[in-house]
Formats: sequence, C-alpha cells, structure tokens
Amino acid sequence: MNISDRAQKMPSSPIRKLTPYANAAKERGVKVYHLNIGQPDIQTPAVGLHAMKNVSTNILEYSPSQGYRSLREKLAKYYAEYDIHLTPDEIIVTTGGSEAVLFAFLTCLNPGDEILVTEPSYANYMAFAISVGAVVKSIPTGIENGFALPSMEEFEKLITPRTKALLICNPNNPTGYLYSRQEMEQLSELVKKYDLYLFSDEVYREFIYTDAPYVSAMHLEGIEQNVVLIDSVSKRYSECGIRIGTLVTKNKIVRDSVMKFCQARLSPPKIGQIIAEASIDAPKDYMRRVFIEYKERRDCLIEGLNKIPGVYSPMPLGAFYTVAKLPVKDAEDFCLWCLTDFCYEGETIMMAPCKGFYLTPDVGVDEVRLAYVICKEDIKRALFLLEKALEQYNREKEEKD
Repeated sequence: MNISDRAQKMPSSPIRKLTPYANAAKERGVKVYHLNIGQPDIQTPAVGLHAMKNVSTNILEYSPSQGYRSLREKLAKYYAEYDIHLTPDEIIVTTGGSEAVLFAFLTCLNPGDEILVTEPSYANYMAFAISVGAVVKSIPTGIENGFALPSMEEFEKLITPRTKALLICNPNNPTGYLYSRQEMEQLSELVKKYDLYLFSDEVYREFIYTDAPYVSAMHLEGIEQNVVLIDSVSKRYSECGIRIGTLVTKNKIVRDSVMKFCQARLSPPKIGQIIAEASIDAPKDYMRRVFIEYKERRDCLIEGLNKIPGVYSPMPLGAFYTVAKLPVKDAEDFCLWCLTDFCYEGETIMMAPCKGFYLTPDVGVDEVRLAYVICKEDIKRALFLLEKALEQYNREKEEKD
C-alpha cells in the first residue's frame, strides 16, 4: 500500500528532526544544551498553575467549540490593551496557534491557491499549506540587512491569479525581525490592491526590544475584513503544553466557516482554557520580569555569537530567536555532528539547521536558528561549546580534504 502524495511531500521539522540524535547523546551521558526549540524555561504564571491544581469539576466535559466565553471576554480585554478592539464573538479559541493557522488555510484557501511568505519562515507554515493543498511562494530576505522586508515590487513579481493571501509573522520566527509601521502599511496597500487575505501570526508581541510602537495587522485601516490574526498563549505565559491559541477576525463569513472546522474537531482543551484564563490575570510584574530576562538573554547570545570567528548574527528586535551564519558549508551536517561526534567535557549543543526554514534550494545552508530560551549561564556555556565545536569540525574537515 502507498501513502498519500501529501504525506510524501510533508517536510520533517528542522526544529525536531535531530531529536533522536539528541536523545541518543543523552543516553550516552552527554548533557545537551537546547538552542533548537522555542520551549522557554521561564516559569508559568503562579495564577495559571494554581488554576490547574484547583480545577473544581467532577466531569472533564467538552468545552464549547468556539472556546469558553469567559476566556474570550478576558482575551478581548487583553487585546484592548494593545489597541486591538474586539468583541468576544470575534475571537475563536483554538488548540494552539498551529490549529489557528490550519483552520485559516482550510477556510480561506482552495487547493492550488498561493500564499506569499518571506523566507526564512516558520517551517510549520509550509507543512500546513501542504496539508490543505495550497502553494507557498517565498520572497527571499537576507541576513546581510537583518532580514528586512523586500520592496513591494518583489512581492508583486510573484502575484498571479491564484494568489490569495500574504502570511507574516511579526515579530518574526525564525529571524526576530520586527516589521515597521511603514512596512506594515506597504503590505496593507498590497492587500487592498489585489484583495488578498493577510494572515498575521503575532504570538510574540510581548517580546519587542525597541522603542518603536507595536503595529498589529489589526491596526491597519481599510483591510479589516481581510485580516486573520493568529495568536497563542504558549510563549506569552510559557504554556506551550496547554495548547491554547486563538484565531481572530472581523470577517463574519470567515468566522462562521472556521466554526465548522471547530465543530468537527469538537472542542479546544478544557483544562488548557482554565489555565489560560487564569494566566491573563498574571501580575504586570510577571511580564515585565520575563521581558527583561529575554532581552538580557538576547544581548548575551548575540554578543557572544559575533565574537566567535566566522560567525555572524544580526540583532533581533523581537521574539526570542535569531538566525546565525556559521563558517561551515553545511550547517545541517554540523548540527548532526554536534550530537553524534562532538562532546566537550561531557557536553554538547543542539541547534536547528536553517535549510528547513527556506523554500529556495541551497539557501540558508550555512545558517542555524537559535532560541534564547535557556538561562544566561547556559547560553554562555553553549556559546563556548559552539566555538569549540566549530574549531574541531573544521579541523577534521580540513584533515579529510
């Protein structure tokens, strides 16, 4: 029997594909510093943990397909703090931000429809597009100018009658780039001109390390019916495991259609919603301390990377990722080697090769994505190990050549 064409086309995650090798290293007694995945080590808000431990129900029943209204009411107040004004009915609770992306694609795109996205891009976008039969067309950005948004002319070169949507992540995963108001306004004009959907993944809005104002796709005038906002509590409150996200749109036809998919999957996680609703009440000091911690980690990582001979990373302005260029020909081979062959004083590092974040062949082959979600002391140790690994790897390559 054969598997589907869709399954054959589905890419492996560049973030998780090397996990078996990391596990094998750990079984050998090697300590692995994880820079590959955006799993924060920040403690979940105490109010969320308290809610989890004190669930007062005797039956873990289905929740409403749209999510609990009490959670959606709290979310509406949360968004209002960012000048995003919504009613609870304009918010749909999803099983993580991933389901929000999938449901947006299923609702707005037909097989063969095209989505424009900058690259490097969060790898799972491509996976979800394949799942629905859509085609992702990429607009390259470069590490040399910090992954700035290309000109609108570059976007227009790729627009065809099958183009139905733009997809952005702001602040960006994997690059940490933050779109300016001017860039967002340019995207808005493109959306108006070609009547496109704008899917905007904004799960990292809390983590912006510049004085420039946060510009949401929901702030753009004249395209309110075109915007579908993707959000999640995973990174905001360090709650990746509860799988609670949101799909937000002013477009009632889109919402009503998304609800059909929500009903088909029955309901988002009940316990997760209880935890998320409680976490919205986390003290302001919690988010302030988390923000300061990530900013310090960013500064520590970027400064350390750029001190290593041959390594370069631009300064990310948001999220908690960066892309670094390494002095190797094949970063994926290097990342694998770090887990299989390299061990310094019983330790090694795990990184995500960037090739999997690009659609264009042979681009990003010497780049890695790094997540600064471990403490500063561990980041410093990981940087030390990275320098040692590069020295040994390149020395071995030269000896073989």
